[in-house]
Amino acid sequence: MRKDERAGRPTRRGRTALAALAGCCAVALVATGCGGGGDGADGEVTLRFSWWGADERHAETQEVIERFEAANPGINVEGEYADWASYWDRLATNVAANDAPDIIQHEERYLREYGDRGALLNLHEFEDVLDLSNIDELALGGGEVDGELYGVATGVNAYGIIADPQIFEEAGVEMPDDTTWTWDDYVEIATEITENSPDGVYGAQNYGFNEAGFNIFARQRGESLYTEDGGIGFTQGTLADWWELSLELQDSGAEPGAARSVEVESGGVDQSLIATNTGAMYHSWTNQLGVLTNTSEHELQMLRYPRAGEDDPTGLYLKPAMYYSVSARSEHPREAAMFVDFLLNDPQAAEIILADRGLPANLELREQIRDDLEAGDAVGAEFIEEITPGITDAAPVPPIGAGEVVDLIKRTNEEVLFGRLTPDEAAERFMADVETAIAR
Repeated sequence: MRKDERAGRPTRRGRTALAALAGCCAVALVATGCGGGGDGADGEVTLRFSWWGADERHAETQEVIERFEAANPGINVEGEYADWASYWDRLATNVAANDAPDIIQHEERYLREYGDRGALLNLHEFEDVLDLSNIDELALGGGEVDGELYGVATGVNAYGIIADPQIFEEAGVEMPDDTTWTWDDYVEIATEITENSPDGVYGAQNYGFNEAGFNIFARQRGESLYTEDGGIGFTQGTLADWWELSLELQDSGAEPGAARSVEVESGGVDQSLIATNTGAMYHSWTNQLGVLTNTSEHELQMLRYPRAGEDDPTGLYLKPAMYYSVSARSEHPREAAMFVDFLLNDPQAAEIILADRGLPANLELREQIRDDLEAGDAVGAEFIEEITPGITDAAPVPPIGAGEVVDLIKRTNEEVLFGRLTPDEAAERFMADVETAIAR
């Protein structure tokens, strides 16, 4: 996932199209001859594959398509791609119009929505041509809803703290032992870095704009952002504590003030404190290490999340970077599943894609490409390898409406930082808003 894949949700037009899914997809599994690719005059099969991303992803995906076509004469694949924002509007519109692509690049916040409405096939039904034997089980479970496999993870990412050892050193602060450090240590370290650094350089960037960080915080307490059945999995007290800690960091000077934090967040990854060499710690995904290493021109490291105590659960999990799904209306579901198999399991495809769609979900190919990764991606791969033995479960697939939660947490966090809501008030409002969003 690249910087163009920042959290977002479909526009009003896209949400209207999504609403139409309930009607058009109710008969998706019995209606045939609708949408997807077709047969050419010579009997060849044509599949459509849609994805989002930047130009580099388009080029490498096209190269993979050409290799698949060469290995599978008679199957043609037409690529359809867009930027993140417009991708979801177009996909919703196409699905509602019975014109869905055969193979769809999907994202976790929308997977359940399309799957529950009958727009995606259960890929377990095609395991005779789709080999899942080498797929990381922690990643595979992230694409299942009630036993139905609506998407296979393209690769995995992990959320943690990206740290700049150079800023630590310049501030005279030692890098922490991330296997034992606590949240108290985190506050102390971040505050000390700010105090020992030039004006405008901070120990950390505010963490409250991303729900993934809170999910880890909740999992450390035996809770979670969502439950398996698509409900809220955390308590109001846990969320209030998370925001209390955020305010403690702001008040101590460990992080910038509210106005600066909002400004930096709105600038995206490229304008983050760590990218501009003005912050020592930044909460983000492993797949951002590459771009941040290049932008900052510093050798960055990845740290585990602090815990309340050394013996508490880490809360860490592997997130499917994205998924490959097959439309329930594809005229050629078997051939579509064959193409998904190629994307996941072909060694040449892995050498082209590398970590662009996350560290490969195929464990054998993950090992195969390690030496070919760029510096930042290699650090991310090492971090994932280190934390995986301690991960026992996959995070549940987010419920329908989870895309709206991305905006909700950003808005609520801003209210907390500016003091317009107390942590308790913010937690109560946020939970009510989430309940409304996921009940639609």
